[in-house]
Amino acid sequence: MNPQTDRPATLRLLAPLDGRIVPLDQVPDPVFAQRVVGDGVSIDPTSSVVLAPCAGEVLHAHASGHALTLRGDEGLELMIHVGVDTVQLKGEGFELKVRAGDRVAAGQELLRFAADPVARRAKSLLTQLLVTNVDRVVALTHPDGDVQAGRSVALEVSLRSAAPEAPAAGGSQASSDAILIENPTGLHARPAALLAREAKRFRSAVKVRRDGAEANAKSLVSIMSLNVKQGDKIILSAEGPDARQAVDSLARLVAGSLDAPGEAAPPPKPQPAPAQPQDPRAWGGVCASPGLAVGQACQFRRAEAEVVEVDEDPAAARARLSRALESAKAELEALQTRFAAEHAAAKAAIFGAHRELLDDPELLALAEAALAKGAGAAAAWKCAYQDYAGRLSRLNNELLAGRAADIKDAGWRVLRLLTGAAPQVRRLPPDCILIAEDLSPSDAAALDRSLVRGAATVGGGGTSHVAILCRALELPALAALPPAVLAIPDGAPLILDADHGFLLSAPTPAETDQARAAQDAARRRRTVELAAAREEARTKDGRRVRVAANVGQAADAEAAARLGAEGVGLCRSEFLFLGREQAPGEEEQRAAYAAIAAAFPRDEVIIRALDVGGDKRLPYLAMAKEDNPFLGERGIRLLLERPELLRTQLRALLRASGPENRIRVMFPMVANLAEFRAAKDILDEEAKLLAVPPLPCGVMIEVPSAALLSAHLAREAAFFSIGTNDLTQYTLAMDRGNPKMAARVDALDPAVLLMIQRTVEGARVHGRGVAVCGGAAGDLQAIPLLIGLGVEELSVSPPAVPAVKAAVRRADYAACQELADRAAALGSAAEVRVLVGRQEEAA
Repeated sequence: MNPQTDRPATLRLLAPLDGRIVPLDQVPDPVFAQRVVGDGVSIDPTSSVVLAPCAGEVLHAHASGHALTLRGDEGLELMIHVGVDTVQLKGEGFELKVRAGDRVAAGQELLRFAADPVARRAKSLLTQLLVTNVDRVVALTHPDGDVQAGRSVALEVSLRSAAPEAPAAGGSQASSDAILIENPTGLHARPAALLAREAKRFRSAVKVRRDGAEANAKSLVSIMSLNVKQGDKIILSAEGPDARQAVDSLARLVAGSLDAPGEAAPPPKPQPAPAQPQDPRAWGGVCASPGLAVGQACQFRRAEAEVVEVDEDPAAARARLSRALESAKAELEALQTRFAAEHAAAKAAIFGAHRELLDDPELLALAEAALAKGAGAAAAWKCAYQDYAGRLSRLNNELLAGRAADIKDAGWRVLRLLTGAAPQVRRLPPDCILIAEDLSPSDAAALDRSLVRGAATVGGGGTSHVAILCRALELPALAALPPAVLAIPDGAPLILDADHGFLLSAPTPAETDQARAAQDAARRRRTVELAAAREEARTKDGRRVRVAANVGQAADAEAAARLGAEGVGLCRSEFLFLGREQAPGEEEQRAAYAAIAAAFPRDEVIIRALDVGGDKRLPYLAMAKEDNPFLGERGIRLLLERPELLRTQLRALLRASGPENRIRVMFPMVANLAEFRAAKDILDEEAKLLAVPPLPCGVMIEVPSAALLSAHLAREAAFFSIGTNDLTQYTLAMDRGNPKMAARVDALDPAVLLMIQRTVEGARVHGRGVAVCGGAAGDLQAIPLLIGLGVEELSVSPPAVPAVKAAVRRADYAACQELADRAAALGSAAEVRVLVGRQEEAA
């Protein structure tokens, strides 16, 4: 920042290729579309020689030749990534012209690729130009239309000063209304990192408050120390020259989707503290990553970097620490870039959060305090990060205590550079099960899956970053084991059963044979599920059940199609409306809906009208504060109060529809026939104005009144889809976002089953079909009950499609009907789950 003008410097980045500018949102990969790695632009190329967008240094060049990163002379860090899924080509068709450490001039050739062969084998040739250190950025703009390589400006970046600015106190003040946190794991490391990174864009001092506690919004660890969980409410406040802008921007971010996408399987369900098995050879633990492993013990210990206290000039110590921090951030950026290039979004986001930790103002302040007292660089840094990690370890929260491992990992990386300690390298034996007090994310990311069969740790838990990485690797893992496991000798035979939560030493030959047989059965089952994923799902006695996907954007729909989904059962259109200054225009919406429908040219694509309001607020919609937001202005009520918002969306849907797709529209939170008629009338009016046929429209059954009035609604609605998440909370009068209620909000409660039964019965009166698009559709215990109640379609997350189809094929419709009748007559969800479990065992 220029202190004289107080205006940001502007950097103009040249187009690396000839082609047409494409917004990142349209890139068919969530790593880029959701800006996991950075922000910028994409180019649909018409040339195949990639040029440097500015002068600088090559930081990293991927071994496959399709991606590289640069640091410009102004400190801007850039990633260029050719195509989508091009890492799978393993370098075929790519020729790098530079390597890490090379200096390059603006317009210099960086790499070449064979356009036709690459295009035939890759998912897309769209090439991304991204700024990865977005904390340096005030604003990004890009042109529309065509650009020329080395001549046209592809991206204009307004930069902050490289030197960190102290938050500007004084000036205006602003604060937000209470914001409900909807992330399932609250403000854990990745959402906190995104929030802290966004907060650093503003000069104002920004605070986050929860229940009287306060945190620095520019400090990742300070945010995490608030222990914000799903269902909590926070208030944002700011003081400084851009206070209102900061609060509004951050409020939009928090109200939207703070979490980063990931390709890993969903985490295991929360478990109580592990019970210790009766067998003295076994230890109980918590499932961090599901699966079964057979192998030999391998004790894994990270050597601590030795810190020798020395007299060091404070200025020299600060400089040395600064260099080590920059080197560590470069290492983390290389890891982030590598995983992003491999389309491993969850892994990339973890190391992006680690990089954010090294810019944490409170962590740096602790180090500076130690330096000011005369400590050397290494001693000051070790004291700072260990103290910070200790703060989280002492919190009464497994998730946040697990994040202490992230701080220790990022801190150890810097300490290693300060002390000159070599990175630990250990030759692992084949078929090993790692045993450790704890594993760091860096340790987990470096594991050789061909040698390691499983991991068992004393620390950690099912929500740690190590757990996320293990699930991404499909590596069975247990956490929270007793310290006694650290005494198991190397080479001892083990069975690790993460599904059932135990580690067994000295297994008998029969136990080993049984475990290997179970492994083989699981592999065969998954192979069979994937092989049959594109086939219809029919019960043993021939009843057809469609299995569709719940999606948020085109990339989700394309992934679902590859996994055998039979259309889109629920598209959450609010993804277009969140995290922005104003509502999307009609053309932007039309393009987004058409792109989703293009993934399923022959199948139905059901797009839900905007479902916000109540606790989910849009900053550009003025709404009165409500004491009971879940019972207030939300869903269809909000849309009917703001008809132009609804009309714009319906026009976009009507224009996106055509003979090449089967778009349907579904109205959310409908409570009675009058609400549905009002929305349908608006749809019919807009169709007449456009001179196109009206779209078939249906009702999302989410409130008990809609279930009870289903026969009346079915006279005029083309279809029903049951949102079991909201239907369950409204039927049981329990807030599903309240952590104290979460375990009791179970869609298998007989009261909810009776609501589903009533909906199906009402639909049958007029020959309407009923789907379930809520969480129950993917619950394997719920599937036979839903089939038995007469549900004809299940819509689930894309990765669950093969397993849900397989569950349908294992079912018998007549037996499911009998089971559903028995379940609906019981008194609790627990009794229902016991009943279904016994049925599964008998089968």
